[in-house]
Amino acid sequence: MTALPPGAEIVATGLRFPEGPVALPDGGVALVEIEARRITRIGPDGGRSVIATVGGAPNGLAAGPDGSFILCNNGGFAWHEEPGLLRPAGQGADYDGGRIEVVAADGTVRTLYDRCGDHALKGPNDLQLDGSGGFWFTDLGKVRGRDRDHGAVYWAALDGSRIVEAAHPVFGGANGIGLSPDGEVLYVAETETGRLWRFDVVGPGMLHRSPWPSPHGGTLLCQFPGFRRLDSLAVTAAGNVVVATLVSGEVTTVSPAGEILDVVRMPDRMPTNICFGGEGMRTAWVTLSTTGQLLRMPWREPGLRLPFG
Repeated sequence: MTALPPGAEIVATGLRFPEGPVALPDGGVALVEIEARRITRIGPDGGRSVIATVGGAPNGLAAGPDGSFILCNNGGFAWHEEPGLLRPAGQGADYDGGRIEVVAADGTVRTLYDRCGDHALKGPNDLQLDGSGGFWFTDLGKVRGRDRDHGAVYWAALDGSRIVEAAHPVFGGANGIGLSPDGEVLYVAETETGRLWRFDVVGPGMLHRSPWPSPHGGTLLCQFPGFRRLDSLAVTAAGNVVVATLVSGEVTTVSPAGEILDVVRMPDRMPTNICFGGEGMRTAWVTLSTTGQLLRMPWREPGLRLPFG
């Protein structure tokens, strides 16, 4: 097993495939435990409590207005477990459809969106609020024994009034998503291909479309080397894109120009999500999902402060 990065510590163990960390003002974190179907608060000292339990499978999480959380629910996974390792294994037998949900401050859950026009959401994965009453989110799609869905990128209004399909198809599954500090560039990680894409934001739900042969209108920012799959991402205050990198077990920093600036090895082959918080936004929280751990470490540059964060 890879040693912990310098200054890092494991704050919580025994989590059931944690993802979607959201840094809280008190120094703790809210996150999802996908397999356990719950949203959990982890205190600064590692203490934990349940915020809400949900059906399907909670995935991406973001702080919303009035103490709420906005949740990407992928509808359900099948699971493979062996000693010291838990991982998703395709669409679950009890899959009940993807949706975007609102988790109120009292823990009650309601569906905000479950489709876009004639198309049902398949496996919403991650999201980023835009600070102007809306949010961008990815739909990874679902994987079955002999086929899989194409991924997509959506924009939706927080009040439930409008949803727009902004980019489709993302053949390798749309996963991590984030905005540049000025809100003018949207970054999307494509899981199976190891590609990081950028889109110029024109307006709410509107992205500039690069011409063919781009499959969805995005511009390739960085092709990761070797066998690396991409999960969620976060953006720093300087505009760098920090990507949780699967298989290789790394957290990779990419510049806005597409250059790989830094690689930090993690003690898990599946670091899935990273978020920033703490004093000066210099604390990084990383979910180590197959081993069920939450890691905290100092980061070399401040993260970007998010809406309602």
